[in-house]
Amino acid sequence: MSDVIQLLPDAIANQIAAGEVVQRPASVVKELLENAIDASSDHICVIVKDAGKGLIQVKDNGTGMSETDARMSFARHATSKIRRAEDIYAIHTLGFRGEALASIAAVAQVEMVTRTHNQEFGTCLSIEGSSFKDSEPVAAEIGTSISVKNLFFNVPARRTFLKSNAVEMRHIMDEFFRVALARPDISFEFYQNDTLTYNLAKGKLSRRIAELLGDSYRKQILSCQEETPSLKIYGYIGMPEHAKRTRGEQFFFINSRFIKNSYLNHAVMSAYEAMLPEDSFPFYALFIEIDPAEIDVNVHPTKTEIKLADERTVYAIIRAAVKRALGTNLVTPSLDEQRNEENHFSVLSRVSRGGSHTYQDDNDNSQKAFKQHLALKKADTSQWESMYHQPQDSSYFNFDHGTEEKKESENALTFQSAANRMPSGASLFHDPAHGSSEQPFQIHQNYIMIQVKSGMMIIDQQAAHERILYEHYSLALERRTPGHRSGISQQTLFPQTLLLNPSDLVLVQELREEINALGFDFTIFGQNTIVINGVPTDIKGGNEKEIFEGLIEQYKSYQSDLSSNKRESVARSIARRMAVKRGQKLNPAEMSTLIDRLFGCLHSDYAPDGRKTYYILELDQISGFFK
Repeated sequence: MSDVIQLLPDAIANQIAAGEVVQRPASVVKELLENAIDASSDHICVIVKDAGKGLIQVKDNGTGMSETDARMSFARHATSKIRRAEDIYAIHTLGFRGEALASIAAVAQVEMVTRTHNQEFGTCLSIEGSSFKDSEPVAAEIGTSISVKNLFFNVPARRTFLKSNAVEMRHIMDEFFRVALARPDISFEFYQNDTLTYNLAKGKLSRRIAELLGDSYRKQILSCQEETPSLKIYGYIGMPEHAKRTRGEQFFFINSRFIKNSYLNHAVMSAYEAMLPEDSFPFYALFIEIDPAEIDVNVHPTKTEIKLADERTVYAIIRAAVKRALGTNLVTPSLDEQRNEENHFSVLSRVSRGGSHTYQDDNDNSQKAFKQHLALKKADTSQWESMYHQPQDSSYFNFDHGTEEKKESENALTFQSAANRMPSGASLFHDPAHGSSEQPFQIHQNYIMIQVKSGMMIIDQQAAHERILYEHYSLALERRTPGHRSGISQQTLFPQTLLLNPSDLVLVQELREEINALGFDFTIFGQNTIVINGVPTDIKGGNEKEIFEGLIEQYKSYQSDLSSNKRESVARSIARRMAVKRGQKLNPAEMSTLIDRLFGCLHSDYAPDGRKTYYILELDQISGFFK
């Protein structure tokens, strides 16, 4: 048998490597921004056209490169950061593996113009699909400018799998946002299709947060700082009352590198304990400075996933820092631009005296206190329910969207669509298959029981209501006409202003037709702000912002977890957010209406996510329990 193993040509090897590093245009933006920061720049300009598919250009005023270094930077695994294996565990820069430029050049047409401070002329390199096309001296400013054109021009299959411009632009904005937030000491400009979107001056972290998220954040955030012999934490956290129904404003940076870590996120969320409404997420931008030897950033090519040598200690310190910041600052102004940055972070400076034990003990005590609070909260809930007793003749459902203090009647929704009603005489209570005239009743405010001819039916109230709403809104989306609002909307007496982060705003613009078809009427008003002028007729006034934020958050969850189309995801998202929740009390009229509408659905057996909506205990089964 002849030999079959052979070395791949460099061009193919580079394309394979690019598949890990360059997943989409946003990956290119991230890598080029990190290179510009590593070059000691204090001003960076980003230009994006056609959502990065046509052009991505990043210009900086950093150290620049000689002609030799410029050519070497496009070679695989060529780097100035590592000389020996031990250097991998002492990394203070963002890039170090020498993969970025080689991978980008393998799948795009790249032009680099660079010049150092001691050169009279700069160097211009042109590369296409890993092949050098041209190199010549040019007049240039000190620093480096890299233009990436026609991304994936030589890999058409990869280009086909890119999402719409709105989706790709949202990912680009996410990457830019994280880098700009991580480095307030650098000024940034961001141009989208020749329009200046951001012009960020260098300054304090508090100012950068306000520039990126809006001036209202000046009064919504609290400074947070903790320092121990092993690490330092500083940054800002959001006040509990300003928590949003959507994720996306939670940021961790370790040694100025943005990371994703669900374990550390849990540390922050647990520090808020019972301060947040259900399904609410506070803002935080926390920076951790730690010895590079204590972390491994070489876990994934994108370097957003890291490993910590002692995660439990870091968890405990973060939790203690956030709890102390909340307890210390909630009664005082959070930001004062007239004070210097040192005063912003002078809230606390506790030094651990016993390693991690001090924090671990504090963590354990907090867990006990949290459990006690849950018991008290559960007892208080019954009192709230007795205070807001509903009339027995009501014909609507009540919905709890996470704010238990509101009266249930304020969250009541009525469904007038014929799509969600049973034909006259077709009620479950007169169905010959199950015929019964008995009134339904609840079990633990989670399930509805009703006697039927063949036995006893048990209905999951949340799953059943999700099925009703899903079919109702699916029909509305199916009937929509592109470019026209098809949903029935009721105008709000007082329009609600909602501030979104840049990526969520792009998502809302992408889903505009679908959201309008549901009955929402909104306009873009200023930077990252929308005004809700109308809502679906099913929604009672007062919680428009919560419903809208919940819709966006749920859509993002389904978009990442499920392979469903846009229309299905939108319908499932609004149904999930508006459905009656477990633990919510319903009166007999509401239960009867829910049952009637469930069996008016095309697929009444299952919720949109596949859960069963009801089961029937046959008489024979019930009898068997007693034999």
